[in-house]
Amino acid sequence: MSETANSTPTVNTTNYRSIWGYLQELEFRQGFVEVEGVRTRFAEAGSTDKPHAILLHGTGGHWETFAPNLGALSEHYHCVAIDMVGNGFSEKPDYDYEIDVYVRQILAVMDKFSMDKAHLIGMSLGAWVSAAVAVNHPDRVNKLILMSPAGLIATASNMARIRAERTAAVENPTWDSIHKVFEHLIADEDNRLPDLVALRQVIYRRDDTRNTIDHLLILQDASARDRNLIPEKKWATITAPTMVVASGKDHGEYQNTARTVARVIPTSEIFEMAEVRHWPHFEDPESFNPAALAFLGK
Repeated sequence: MSETANSTPTVNTTNYRSIWGYLQELEFRQGFVEVEGVRTRFAEAGSTDKPHAILLHGTGGHWETFAPNLGALSEHYHCVAIDMVGNGFSEKPDYDYEIDVYVRQILAVMDKFSMDKAHLIGMSLGAWVSAAVAVNHPDRVNKLILMSPAGLIATASNMARIRAERTAAVENPTWDSIHKVFEHLIADEDNRLPDLVALRQVIYRRDDTRNTIDHLLILQDASARDRNLIPEKKWATITAPTMVVASGKDHGEYQNTARTVARVIPTSEIFEMAEVRHWPHFEDPESFNPAALAFLGK
């Protein structure tokens, strides 16, 4: 991709890539459901008579992070990817979004889609929420896939980075400021698809996003983070078979968490993806999708 002298790389229109390259032949539906009093956006793919899978994004995310995965997964599973409360295009109520808020939403979504149990596939915050469901509601979980997981440890520097980066992008949602968010999420510039930047820009320009950004970032405050972290002894109680994805170019905090939880969860295995950053499933679906299907199909 070519670059301007002092700005974000420009879009390569000769070999333009879009998330629709992954979705164009996929039979899926997007909609909204009311759960826990929150209008929740979702994408659903795969026959409802197949085993169920819930897909959960990270902080500030939306279901499109799973665009490269829905096609492969929905051949074998009934997949529902959501925008979690306060994120994406879901409703953003006027209260803090702590882990229990997300957990209640996930359980309500499962009930809405008639899922007694489901595989939970989560990235970053989504992995944290998935683990919390597995700890507190083990009867609702079949297997876990945890990518770039959060929820075990927290460093002041990383919390400050996330808060500053996201707040700046919401306060001044230019293309450059949104692009900087993705520099920490995706290692290869060619995989920072313009569609993603444009979607996030639309979300960050919304009045409801600006009005509730502090609620969304509550988990970057030390006191809130500490009361929501899952201690190592509780990670060790997870009985669901678990695949932990460790991203080799991710922030050290997430790499440490991945390797620690893979060690302490009794029925776990680790999948190393050396060349990706915080969104391994999006950046390298050619590696992630077969590994995820092999794990879930065991």
